Amino acid sequence: VESRGLGDVYKRQELLEEINNRIKNTLSEKRYFHSVCTMNRMEILAKIYNVDVEKAKLVGIIHDIAKEMTAKEALEYVKKYNLKIDEIEEKCPRLLHAKIGAHMAKVEYNFIDEMCTAIAVHTTAKANMSIMDKILFMADSTGEDRKWPDVPYVRELAEKDIDAAILYMLDLNIKDMINAKELIHPDSILARNFLIESKNTSR
Repeated sequence: VESRGLGDVYKRQELLEEINNRIKNTLSEKRYFHSVCTMNRMEILAKIYNVDVEKAKLVGIIHDIAKEMTAKEALEYVKKYNLKIDEIEEKCPRLLHAKIGAHMAKVEYNFIDEMCTAIAVHTTAKANMSIMDKILFMADSTGEDRKWPDVPYVRELAEKDIDAAILYMLDLNIKDMINAKELIHPDSILARNFLIESKNTSR
C-alpha cells in the first residue's frame, strides 16, 4: 500500500476513489450499496477504536470485491494463484470470496498485511483477531443496509465492547448454520472459544 502512497492522505483518497469506481462498475447495485455501508461503518468504528481511518475505509469498500464470483470462478481463481484453502472452503466456495478479495487487494492495490488479513477473515472470523479484523467483521454485519431484528442492539454493542459484539454475532451465525444444516468453518468455532477464554481469564 505504501508504494501506492498510503502514507499520503491525498494518494489514499485517490486509491479509495479508484476502488470505489471499480466496485460500483463491476458489482451489483445491492452489493455496491453494502460495500459503501460497510465502509461508512468502518469509519465510525475506526474512530472509536483508534484505527487508521483511511486504511479502514479502504478495507471496507473492497472487502466483497470477489463476492459475486460463481463457485466455478472462485475455485478457478484459487487454483490459478495457488491460494491455500481448506476442505470446508472447497465444499463451500461462497467462503472463498474473503481469501480471493484479500489476494486481489494485495496484488492489485498493494494493501499491507494488516488490511489483507482483515479481508481474508471477515466471513469466518478467527482466533486472536487484530482490531482491524474485528472492526471489519462487525462493520460487515451492522452497516446501514442490514435490517435483521437485533442489528440496532448489536450496532450499539460494537461501539462499546467489540469483543462482546463479535461473540454475539458468532453465536447468531453458528445457530443459523446449525438450523440450516450447513457446514461450520472451524475458524468460527476457534474465534468463539478464544473470545470466551479471554473473557474468563480477564475476570
